[in-house]
Amino acid sequence: MWRAGWRDKAWAQLEQEWDLIVVGGGITGAGILREASRLGLRCLLVDRKDFGWGTSSRSSKLVHGGLRYLKEGRVRLTRASVQERERLIEEGPGLIDPMGFLLATYKGDRPGRWTYSAGLSIYDLLALQWTHRHFSAEDFQMLAPHIAQEGLEGGFRYGDAQTDDARLVLRVIREAIEDCAGQPQRCALALNYVAAQEPLRDATQPGTPIIGVRLHDEVTGRTADVYGRAIINATGAWADRMRQQVGAPSRIRPLRGSHLVFPAWRLPVAQALGFLHPIDRRPVFIFPWEGITLVGTTDVDHQQSLDEEPRISPGEVSYLMAAVESQFPSLDLTLDDVISTFAGIRPVIGTGKIDPSKESRDHVVWEENGLLTVTGGKLTTFRLIALDALRSVRHRLPGLPPLDDEVPVLRPVDVDLRAEGLDDALRRRLIGRHAADAQALVAAAQPGELETIPGAQILWAELRWAARAEAVVHLDDLLLRRVRLGHLLPQGGAEQLARIRAICQPELGWDDHRWAAEEAAYLDLWRSCYSLPDRTAIPDWRAEMAEARRQRQASRRPQRRQAIWRSALAALLLAMAAALAFLFLQRRRARGARPGPEAPGGC
Repeated sequence: MWRAGWRDKAWAQLEQEWDLIVVGGGITGAGILREASRLGLRCLLVDRKDFGWGTSSRSSKLVHGGLRYLKEGRVRLTRASVQERERLIEEGPGLIDPMGFLLATYKGDRPGRWTYSAGLSIYDLLALQWTHRHFSAEDFQMLAPHIAQEGLEGGFRYGDAQTDDARLVLRVIREAIEDCAGQPQRCALALNYVAAQEPLRDATQPGTPIIGVRLHDEVTGRTADVYGRAIINATGAWADRMRQQVGAPSRIRPLRGSHLVFPAWRLPVAQALGFLHPIDRRPVFIFPWEGITLVGTTDVDHQQSLDEEPRISPGEVSYLMAAVESQFPSLDLTLDDVISTFAGIRPVIGTGKIDPSKESRDHVVWEENGLLTVTGGKLTTFRLIALDALRSVRHRLPGLPPLDDEVPVLRPVDVDLRAEGLDDALRRRLIGRHAADAQALVAAAQPGELETIPGAQILWAELRWAARAEAVVHLDDLLLRRVRLGHLLPQGGAEQLARIRAICQPELGWDDHRWAAEEAAYLDLWRSCYSLPDRTAIPDWRAEMAEARRQRQASRRPQRRQAIWRSALAALLLAMAAALAFLFLQRRRARGARPGPEAPGGC
C-alpha cells in the first residue's frame, strides 16, 4: 500500500473528482475516511504533517467512558462512550486492551467514597457489567505497593482500557484504503505531508461555497487543485485556520496536556492509579504503558504557536512531579528518573471559562460557507463522531446509503503467526497493531529481528516493516509514531540508532547524507520537545505542596459542614443508578423480544 513510489502513484490520482475531501489525518479524519469507504464514497484524506502527528499521537492512551461526564449529569454521552469502549476492546485485542483502574481515597478527599461508589455503579451499569469494587486501606496497599499511606481510607478498582493511539490511527486509515482494493469505482486515498493551502470556489460565481482545496506536497513542493462534493475540516486544534479562510470566526481554545515518562522499575504500577492532585485537587493518573510508566496529565492554555511542536513547560513538570511525590513518597523519585516527556494540544471549544478544565470536551459539527468542520470529542468515540460528520454532509451526497452504526469498528483479523521465538503475547500485540500486515511483517524479518529491542516491547522487525510499508517520510515518523521508541528509551533511543540505521536506511532508500540529516533533526527535536526543559526553570514543587497543604487545613471546617450534603447526594445518585439499571435492562429485554432485526441507522 505504502511501498516505494507510493506518493507519486497517489498524487497521479488526485485529478479525479472526489465525493469527499477530508483535511486532517488524526483519529477523527481517519474515522471519517473509514466510514466513507464502507459507503462506497471516493474519499481523499490529507494532512500537512504525518498521520496522527497532532493530538492523536499525544493523548493519554486511554480508551474510557469518561467519568467526568457523569459528574456533569450527561448519562447518554457516558453510555455511548462505555459501549464504544467495549466494542473496541472486543474488536482490537492487542491494540485496545482492558486495564484495571485504581481510585485512591484519602481522609478529607472530595469527592469521597460514597460519591465514587455512586458514579462507578452508574458507569458499570451503562456498560452492562459490574467491574468496580471497594477495598480497605490495607487491601488497597496490596494492589498499589509504595502508595502514600498517610490518611489512606481505601479505594476502588474498576475497568477501562488503553491503546497505542498512533497505531490506532494508522490501522483505521489502512483498513479504509484496503476496503477499496480491486474496486475501481471506489477509492480511499490518504496522503501525509500534504497541506490544504486554501479553499477553492467557482471562479464564475464569487461568494459561492467552496468546491475544493489547493494542495501542496511538503515533500516535493508540487501543487494540485482537487475538487469534491463535500469538504470536511477535521484538523482538530488547527480547525480555526481553515474556518477563517471561509470567513468564520475563531472558536477553538487550544489546551495543552503534558506527560512525564518513567522507567517501570523506578515507578512500578501494575494497573492505572487515579487520585486527586495535592495542589489543585484535579484528577491525575499514573499508569503502565508499553513497558514504561506514564504520569499525566495537565490542562493549561497553550499560548505558543500551533506551528511549533508542543512541549512540556517547566511549570507542568513541577505539577506532575508534585503528583508523583505525593502519591509515592517512599520511592524518592527525582528529575533524573524521567526518561522523556510529551505534550499534546486538545481542540476545546472556548466559552470564556477561567478554569480550562471546566470547558466542555464534546465534539461539535459546524457548516460554514460550504465547509463542514468537526472537532473536539474523545478518542474512544471517534466512530460516532465520524458518523455524525457524514450525516451532516449527506445533503451534498445524494444517494448516500444509510449509515450503519452496528458494523465492526475494526475489521476482524485472521492470520497465523507461527514463528520461532514469538510467544502468545507478542503474536497478539503484532496482530493488534499491524492487523493483516502482521504475517508479511514476520516474513520480512531478517535473522535476529524477531527479538525485542532492549528496554522496549517492540521487535526489530517492526522497524523494518514501518520503513518499508508505513509511509515514513522523516525519522521522527518512524521513532515517535510508528514504533514509539522516542518515548520509551533514554535519549530517544540514541544508543540504538546504529542498528536502526542498518535495518531502515536501505528500506527507506536514503543515502548517507539524507540519513545523517534526518538523524540530526530527530535528535534535536527530541532534546527540545521530548526531554525535560531547563532544570533551573522548573519551580520547587515541594514548596507548592506545602502551601497547598496549609490552605487545606485552614479550610477543613467548612468542608466538614458540606460533607453531610455530599453524602446525601451520593445516596441519591446510588438510587438513580439502581433505577437506571432497571430501566436499561428492561429496554434491552424489550429489544431482544422483537420479532425481527432493527433497520440499520440512517441519518
